[in-house]
Amino acid sequence: MAEYIKYRVPAKGVSATKGVAELIEKAEEDGVKTAWHRLLEQQPQCAFGQLGLCCRNCAMGPCRIDPFGSGPTKGVCGASADTIVARNLLRMIAAGAAAHSDHARDVVEVFKGVAEGRFQYYRLTDVEKLKSLAEALGISTEDKDEQEIARELAEVLEWEFGKPGDEPLRMLALAPKKRIKVWEKAGLIPRAIDREICECMHRTHIGVDADPVSLLLHGIRTSIADGWSGSMMATYLSDILFGTPKPIKAEANLGVLKEDYVNIIVHGHNPILSTKIVEVAMSEEMQELAKKYGARGVNVAGMCCTGNEVLMRLGVPIAGNFLMQELAVITGAVEAIIVDYQCIMPAIVDVAQCYHTKIITTEPKAHIPGAIHIEFNAEKADEIAKEIVRIAIENYPNRPRDRVHIPKHKIEVIAGFSVEAILEALGGTLEPLINALREGTIKGIVGIVGCNNPKIRHNHSHVTLAKELIKRDVLVVGTGCWSIAAAMDGLMSPKAVDLAGPGLRKVCETLNIPPCLHMGSCVDCSRILIVLGALADALGLDISDLPVAGSAPEWMSEKAVSIGTYFVASGVFTHLGVVPPVMGSQKVAKILTEDVEDIVGGKFYVEPDPVKAAETIYNVIIEKRKKLGWPL
Repeated sequence: MAEYIKYRVPAKGVSATKGVAELIEKAEEDGVKTAWHRLLEQQPQCAFGQLGLCCRNCAMGPCRIDPFGSGPTKGVCGASADTIVARNLLRMIAAGAAAHSDHARDVVEVFKGVAEGRFQYYRLTDVEKLKSLAEALGISTEDKDEQEIARELAEVLEWEFGKPGDEPLRMLALAPKKRIKVWEKAGLIPRAIDREICECMHRTHIGVDADPVSLLLHGIRTSIADGWSGSMMATYLSDILFGTPKPIKAEANLGVLKEDYVNIIVHGHNPILSTKIVEVAMSEEMQELAKKYGARGVNVAGMCCTGNEVLMRLGVPIAGNFLMQELAVITGAVEAIIVDYQCIMPAIVDVAQCYHTKIITTEPKAHIPGAIHIEFNAEKADEIAKEIVRIAIENYPNRPRDRVHIPKHKIEVIAGFSVEAILEALGGTLEPLINALREGTIKGIVGIVGCNNPKIRHNHSHVTLAKELIKRDVLVVGTGCWSIAAAMDGLMSPKAVDLAGPGLRKVCETLNIPPCLHMGSCVDCSRILIVLGALADALGLDISDLPVAGSAPEWMSEKAVSIGTYFVASGVFTHLGVVPPVMGSQKVAKILTEDVEDIVGGKFYVEPDPVKAAETIYNVIIEKRKKLGWPL
């Protein structure tokens, strides 16, 4: 269904990733709009919204504040610019924390079903990690079998979401004790995940909290509940169910699609479904069925974070990150995109209607009009996965051969650096990394995470920031769309050591690792927290003392707001490459970029230019080293 393309995208400069430009040009030839075309149609975007100055929290509005002072200075209820901006940000944190923590709830439900023997198609894969988490949360494992331990752990984790009373979250036992004291002093200890998210919505209702400081502090508390409990339990339980990642070789970019195979893409964030799709699709039964329909077999590739999940555990090639989902369809070579939730553009169905691709939704909380909906059920996991894969295979003969264009670009990637994998590479102890940091062989560590945003050049800030840091002997770790961008640029190949500074290069060559480490999906930002906590404890420091930083160079989602906030809450200097909607309030901007550091030891820093951002981040790392008395 071709559309009139009113605005043409300057394709050649739109992305730093090979293959993207040629598919945007193909889209325009085919009369298909992408996210970049729709962004152009939205111009000019609402300036009040960009500044965070509009409020529609009640029917007396919507209200907006004039940032220049010539119009309204307060909403109908009397809310000031400071109040409106802070309320809007708090609602973003609530939505982001809800997304990642509700993902965790889904994993907990499957984990509990396995523990109770109800879900025959899943099993407890990493029993050692099961026991270590149980013991960390005060559950005795002595003289108990793995099923009993799992049942007790599931019960504890279920209560993390909605337990009554003011007792702290149990998962906070994994946080450094010095960090806990910082939160206790500021009154930021979260009680229950759902409670903190619910209170965000209550506080931002008309007539409740109007103090920007109070609103933002509760946002910090809510983000801690997400990062140190919700997201963290999703990571731990996914490892327990599917295996803790170890370094694994695969390939990245759209060139992983195969012209003479049935191509299936798994897209979204939850490994509960995607893992099953991969297992079933790779079975002899489905491979033979594909041959009956004229293909050489079935090829599965990943997209976004569910792609990261199957990449780091199963070696499934990754086709791209957030802004590449429509481009995968535009290749004309994809029989089905199977989605769960988060970061799935509703427009992917519109794009698919221009080709033969079927979009299959699977989650009760994520329907898209025009898609085929096959609801996933863990009790019937294999049967449902077979049904879905069969639909894709039967669609292969409908592929129009004359409209197929698969970019040839793909590159080798080493993924799967869980905390355990990093420790194994170091010989089972953090001591070599600590020594490298102390001596200055490695100057610091930066975690780069986050999404893509069509407002800026696709993947450019991700890869430029990483390159600028590793050449300064800064080890880069990360998750989500950044990790896919870095993979497609070759930064997760051992060959990338040539781009690193002499100290980092020496460490990477000794350990046979790349200078940029893939740590998983965006929910796995919790792995970075665990590493930072372990380093802080080993050195007798707080996280805020360490020569480390965080960055989200191309962020766009509310999840990224929650992630950035829990990094700040954990004492980390955190860079944002896209200006957040807070600039309508000088007070809120000052709290986030200055004042909050006095409370939690971390703060936000906003800089769209990745080269300038790298320079500032490096200077922050050097200042931390000076305070520790470590060589520069």
